[in-house]
Parts: sequence; structure tokens; C-alpha cells
Amino acid sequence: MKSTIIFATLMTLSSTTTHAFTAPPALSSSIASASVSASNNKNSQVTSLFMTDEVKAAPMVTGEELEMMLTEWDLPLVVDAYATWCGPCLLMSPEFESAAEELKGRVRFVKLDTDKEEEMAARLNIMGLPTLLFLDKFEPKEDGPEDEQEAKAVLKGRIEGALRKQNIIDLCEYYFFDGDEPKI
Repeated sequence: MKSTIIFATLMTLSSTTTHAFTAPPALSSSIASASVSASNNKNSQVTSLFMTDEVKAAPMVTGEELEMMLTEWDLPLVVDAYATWCGPCLLMSPEFESAAEELKGRVRFVKLDTDKEEEMAARLNIMGLPTLLFLDKFEPKEDGPEDEQEAKAVLKGRIEGALRKQNIIDLCEYYFFDGDEPKI
């Protein structure tokens, strides 16, 4: 599913200063940089629209969206619990996105901002960043305990710390597709 995302930048120019709204670091790679020189018009406003057809293979989700994903299974799920201020999280972000691209259609990848979704981060017991959660659909045994019949997901693995793309792919192969245990 492809969608178009529109980003707007509003700049106010004066003879001495330029004030600009800038996107958060997570969006900066998606937004083209604009350079505007001061003009003779002291209080002109310039509105620039930037469009991109880029759809992330690992989209950001809210706690509610993650809850829904955990009840409606179609693929195994990898959750990257991160924070925008976390250096290792920022380093791993392109690696995570690249792994998501490579495993598209086999594994679903999402990102959860732990600062915006504190309640979900607490429920998932996120204590270090970044944390990767490898979740799969729970298949209860027909003669198993009743409380197991209500479970929807099973945690296959949990890794704290930044990983490279190949490590993420290897862990997915191991947890979801009976691959060899990776050496990390």
C-alpha cells in the first residue's frame, strides 16, 4: 500500500533573522532542505510543501496500533522500542529499516517511541534502549490450560542494544523460520 505524505515548512523572513520550523530528526531525511535568502520584503512568509512517496518498511506505531497488531496476526512481528534522544537507537534506525525492506512480506517491522508511548513501554518492560522484541502468533494446544487459550502473542526473543542489519535478519531467521542460532 503506497501513500503520499506531505510535509509543510513555514518560514517567516525579516531583514535580520530567519525563523523556521524544522522537522524532528526522524523526519529530516525525508524532507528536502530549503534555503531562503532575506528579501526586500521584511515580513514575507514563504510556505513550502514537500511531498514524498516514501513509505517506511518499518512504520512508527502508537500503543493502540500495536495492541491491534497483537490481535490480528498475519506475519511475525519485530518491534523496535526506541527514543529520539538515544544515540544507539539513531545508529540502528537505518539498519532496522533496511532489514525491514529485505524481509518485507515475511516479517512485519514497527517502531515504538517509548517517550510518546510510556504506558506501552512499561507494559512491555522496556528498560534499555534500543530494545528489539521478536513476537509471533501464539498457537495454543487444544488440551492446554484455559488461560493459554486467550493468549494472542508469544515473545520469541528480546535483545537490548543496537544491531546491524544482518544481525536483525539472522535473528528473524532463527526465531521465525527455524534458522541457525546467530552468533551476535
